[in-house]
Amino acid sequence: MSQPKILLVDDSRSILNALRRTFALENWDIICAASATEALAALAHAEVDVVISDENMPGMCGSEFLKQVRELYPNVVRMMLTGATDIDVAKRAINQGEISRFFTKPWEDYELLVGVQQALRVKELESENEHLKASVKRQDHLLAELESEYPGIADKRLAADGSIIID
Repeated sequence: MSQPKILLVDDSRSILNALRRTFALENWDIICAASATEALAALAHAEVDVVISDENMPGMCGSEFLKQVRELYPNVVRMMLTGATDIDVAKRAINQGEISRFFTKPWEDYELLVGVQQALRVKELESENEHLKASVKRQDHLLAELESEYPGIADKRLAADGSIIID
């Protein structure tokens, strides 16, 4: 996997700076946006792996922003980091934005870091799975072509011990 890109969205520069410090030791490309509109523009120009958004921002709330991210960029992992502890905020973020994690401010650095690491690992495994499925599909196609050109080529006879019998 190439260097992961993490998009941080919060209208507070001090929060964005604190989050940058939280992720400073990771080999991640960190992109910061001070609004949902700025974040959507960043997403249009960069292939992002994870988005972490605040809820309470001027212009567009985080749950609406994450809903748009889900619709436009379904493979981006979406997370919310907010000071809002209202259950309705969490429900909106989960139901509309289909977020993978919900964190509250103030956050625990380790918990947030591990959450992002886990999300990146899941993305990596999903990508490997897609590559493997494509490889199997190509091999099945090749085997079908060989079978049509040389009937019986894919047949095999096995001995009782499982070894292949070659004529």
